[in-house]
Amino acid sequence: MTLTAEHHPAFEEYCECIYELREDNFDVIQARIAERLDVSRPSVSEMIHRMESENLVSLTANKISLTDKGETLAARVVRRHRIAERFLSDTLGLSWSHAHHEACKWEHVLSPEVEEAIFKLMNLPTTCPHGNPIPGSAYVQPNYEALANIKVGSSFTVSRIIEEIESKSGALDFLQHSNFLPGVTGTIVESHPDGSRTVAIEGNNVTVDAFISERIFVIA
Repeated sequence: MTLTAEHHPAFEEYCECIYELREDNFDVIQARIAERLDVSRPSVSEMIHRMESENLVSLTANKISLTDKGETLAARVVRRHRIAERFLSDTLGLSWSHAHHEACKWEHVLSPEVEEAIFKLMNLPTTCPHGNPIPGSAYVQPNYEALANIKVGSSFTVSRIIEEIESKSGALDFLQHSNFLPGVTGTIVESHPDGSRTVAIEGNNVTVDAFISERIFVIA
């Protein structure tokens, strides 16, 4: 499907949020959107009804789904965001968190020509710097599982850090500075009663809380 007109950035942001919640296997409900976007539930309710009238979403039993039109818009925005993150991080050397915040702006303004030029310049990447798949790339999902499920003493390779972690203040910087990067290997050292885990990675012991350990996917 081809979109014949640009949509308001707010529509793009909501479509992106719905796409990423579904990608991370969450039920897409208004409360979750409000939490992810840090807006009030009444604001989400109003926006979802506007999007429904624009044929971007449909509502069934309080769950929100993208229509074909909404799916196309969401994939386009997510693709631009993740390609921009790759460029800003890998080529310009920005930190993960800085690249993420800049990409939130770029995703609304990149032309298809510039998007494609960056994509080719970066040698057709299949993921963003955190391992999340770029829509329309040659990405093949590996057989990964949450870090929280890996047994003590087992080794793993970091594969994907899901988008929800980006909403946790300081988490991206912490993971980057701890060398918790896609492709890096580590070992589970200890599992704690509160759900946090200590891992040995790049010669250092790093403790990640339950929130993070449930949202980092690794190949064991």
